[in-house]
Amino acid sequence: MSKPSAGSVKRAEELRSALDEHNYQYYVLDDPGIPDAEYDRLFRELQKLETEYPQLVSDDSPTRRVGSTAETSFDEVVHRLPMLSLDNAFSEEELRDFDRRVRERLGSDNDIEYVCEPKLDGLAVSVHYEQGLLVRAATRGDGYAGEDITANIRTIPSVPLRIRGRDVPDLVEVRGEVYMPRAGFEALNNRLENHGDKTFVNPRNAAAGSLRQKKSTVTARRPLEMCAYSVAVTDDSLLPDTQWESLQQVRQWGFRINPEMRKALGVSECLAAYEELMQKRDALPYEIDGIVFKVNRLDYQATLGFVSRAPRWAIAHKFPAQEELTVIEDVEFQVGRTGAVTPVARLKPVFVGGVTVSNATLHNMDEIRRLDVRIGDTVFVRRAGDVIPKVVKVVIEKRPKTAKSVVLPKQCPVCDSDVIQIEGEVVARCSGGLFCPAQRKEAIRHYASRKALDIEGLGDKWIDILVDHAMVSTVADIYHLTIKDLLRLERMGEKSASNLVAAIDRSRQPVLWRFLYALGIREVGEATAKSLASHFGSLEAVAEADEESLVAVQDVGPIVAGHIRSFFEQPHNLETLDALRDAGVKWQEEEITAGAKPLQGQTWVLTGTLSELTRDEAREKLETLGAKVAGSVSRKTACVVAGEAAGSKLEKAEKLGVQVLDEQALLEMLKEHELF
Repeated sequence: MSKPSAGSVKRAEELRSALDEHNYQYYVLDDPGIPDAEYDRLFRELQKLETEYPQLVSDDSPTRRVGSTAETSFDEVVHRLPMLSLDNAFSEEELRDFDRRVRERLGSDNDIEYVCEPKLDGLAVSVHYEQGLLVRAATRGDGYAGEDITANIRTIPSVPLRIRGRDVPDLVEVRGEVYMPRAGFEALNNRLENHGDKTFVNPRNAAAGSLRQKKSTVTARRPLEMCAYSVAVTDDSLLPDTQWESLQQVRQWGFRINPEMRKALGVSECLAAYEELMQKRDALPYEIDGIVFKVNRLDYQATLGFVSRAPRWAIAHKFPAQEELTVIEDVEFQVGRTGAVTPVARLKPVFVGGVTVSNATLHNMDEIRRLDVRIGDTVFVRRAGDVIPKVVKVVIEKRPKTAKSVVLPKQCPVCDSDVIQIEGEVVARCSGGLFCPAQRKEAIRHYASRKALDIEGLGDKWIDILVDHAMVSTVADIYHLTIKDLLRLERMGEKSASNLVAAIDRSRQPVLWRFLYALGIREVGEATAKSLASHFGSLEAVAEADEESLVAVQDVGPIVAGHIRSFFEQPHNLETLDALRDAGVKWQEEEITAGAKPLQGQTWVLTGTLSELTRDEAREKLETLGAKVAGSVSRKTACVVAGEAAGSKLEKAEKLGVQVLDEQALLEMLKEHELF
């Protein structure tokens, strides 16, 4: 036996100390300091040292324990049988080695049948029943003694208070995993964040923290579930011969077992089960971090026995970690197609979720402040499936003195327009909507849309092609397109080109409200655009109005007024408006009508098919008269216009005694006001 070097002795001491500290942070403080994958690496490093130099092993080594010391606020429960942990496999080779060892110890050349169980990411517990009634529940603790959590376990709906069926054994101990489903985890964190409370890093941490609440009423409000995975203690004569059949027995007793469980014959089928479950991983309603393989025959399990901390008949084949530790090297800001300015962390590359990650979203400045993220920080990065990686926690203890605060830029990094964050809004945005290259496709798509300038034939596909071929940079460039230009594009025929140019020409004289809507000013929808056009009468008047004047307009509040002012204060947007004028676009100004309009304050509803007008045309004319056109009938509805095949809305109007007009009566009313 070789003697360990001084460096090995020191490293073993460091690892033991670090693992003990991380156990304390995770199990006692509910505040993990490192991701699970990092803990696994430290644990395996210590395991390797102790294997090479057995004299380094000490009684208090984490390799001789499963978890952490039980918290003193809960009574201690000594387990009748130790709740041992599982060894891990991180590769196909390690799983094949496990299978080989099993067959060698059993003296068998045949394939071994295994039970494949998803490894739920939660907290292991044991639940004790006497004469069929739940009497005690405990955490795993250090594997030999855990914490009494009976009152909290009783609050979990999937844990039976009484075992179902007849001829129930006098004594039963079922073991399982308490976990928190993804949807419940998100809802819990949202609730905690809204109340200004500390949020949980991941569902496993949330389950552990919820199960160990001192008040069971708090636990009862947490969305916990339990899934059984074994029977530890009962009358042996009542147990079936296999792990699979024992779990079916547990199910009959009223416990939940995992529906993804299956059997596999030999290591090849185990590997196939691993790949299949990994593909399903992100679609499952709960988090798993691997798959557990257990020898199915219980007599084989007895023959194989245990090592100090784990059974020889089971192993956990771990999936690639979804959380890792890395360093933020810089923070940059990206501009999305709607102008949202999003901070992105540039990371020291790290392998997480099956890929190498070098960028992670920080969402917005509120999230940066909530996490207290700084450049130079060591952080938890999480990636699940195809979800964009995100920073979920900062390890404050590792913050260097040189760490820099993250500052929102004042100018757009793409077009140099002002970055605006309206009070009350979370997202900061570039205000150069008509000009900003990052937003140009979205701006053109909105400008040409049916409810804006309705340029028929200029759909998403052609907008992409025109922008990608540098033929259109802003909405003003649309009006310089010729049939000859368009014919240079692949799959653009002469008729299509001619029709598109004609549609562009038809859009040169829009009504004012449509043009205002087409500009894509944040929060200015159809109704607001109509109110602005009606109130101010001209684009120049809207552009020159101060916030106080804007807020006086119906449908315009302080936030919308702020967006309007920001838009017209940007030189690039004004340059694009000038370019539209130069291209022959002339929006129609509106006459400002003194006094109230004939239908001011009334709510009208359109239903059925109109023959002389389209529904949109009828809506516009009614709104010109001051009416609000709604989609449903109520007691406050002033009138319903019923076309052909009018249905439930007409029936409801008649039932409520609401006035009903047919199309002819509507047309006569419109003629009176010179609108038809």
